[in-house]
Amino acid sequence: MTDQSPDLGDLLEQPDPSFQNVLSCVFGIQDHEVRTYVALLDNPGSTVEELAGQMERDRSNVNRSLSTLLENGLADRNRRLLDAGGYVYQYTATELPEAKELLHDALDEWTETVHGVIDEFDGN
Repeated sequence: MTDQSPDLGDLLEQPDPSFQNVLSCVFGIQDHEVRTYVALLDNPGSTVEELAGQMERDRSNVNRSLSTLLENGLADRNRRLLDAGGYVYQYTATELPEAKELLHDALDEWTETVHGVIDEFDGN
C-alpha cells in the first residue's frame, strides 16, 4: 500500500479491492489514516499516546490522522478526567456497521451526482 489515497480510477482497475482501499478512496483519506482507523477498531478508547506506541508512529502524525477520522465521522473523541487533575482524550472508531453505512451513503450520493451529470449533458 502506498501512503496516498487511491482515486476511483485506481479502485476500478482492481479486480478485488480491499475494504481499506475502498475506505481510502471513498473518504479521500490516506493509508496511514486507514491504518489508524483499523487500530482504533482493535483498541477502542485509546489515547493519542497509546496509539502512537502501538502503531510505532509519531504522536503528531497520529493526532492528524485522528483529526481526519473525526472529520469524516469514522471516530469519536471523549474526554476523560484524570485523578491527578487535567484530562486526556480517548478515541474510539466508528463501529464497522455504521462505517459501512457511511460508505454506502457516500457512494450513493456520488452515484446520484454522476447520473445527474450524464442526464444533463447535451453535447455542448
